[in-house]
Amino acid sequence: MPRIDPNQISPRTGSSYPHPFAEQAAGRSKQALGQAGGLVDFGVNLSRLPPGAWSSQRHWHALEDEFVYLLSGELTLITDAGEQILRAGDCAAFPKNVPDGHHFINRSAEVAVYLEIGTRSDDDVCNYPDIDLRADENGYSHRDGTPYPR
Repeated sequence: MPRIDPNQISPRTGSSYPHPFAEQAAGRSKQALGQAGGLVDFGVNLSRLPPGAWSSQRHWHALEDEFVYLLSGELTLITDAGEQILRAGDCAAFPKNVPDGHHFINRSAEVAVYLEIGTRSDDDVCNYPDIDLRADENGYSHRDGTPYPR
């Protein structure tokens, strides 16, 4: 496979969450490195999180493993166990089907840069324990299954 130049990959900024959940992740940007290389079984994103931004709403996946490696900056990891600080060189793993919601918040004064690596599953269900939101192959819905407007 030829070299992948991240500078040639357009970033996706913000979030596809329905209102009002997208605001916290509005500053997040991701470059789909794995997709650019033709990978289909797992994704690799080069992500940037500016000060004050969230990586996502706190969530967990039924069928997808996730791994995050912090390249630069500092992030606060929030899980059911509480908060932990991650600095450059630290990493975190989130096994599939473990109902412990997680996300990162950049509470520092500098942009944090990290790699997200995760399984891709068309049948995954993503649960958001703090808010009335879930995601599956049909998109975002309330916990009772009522879809959010697209």
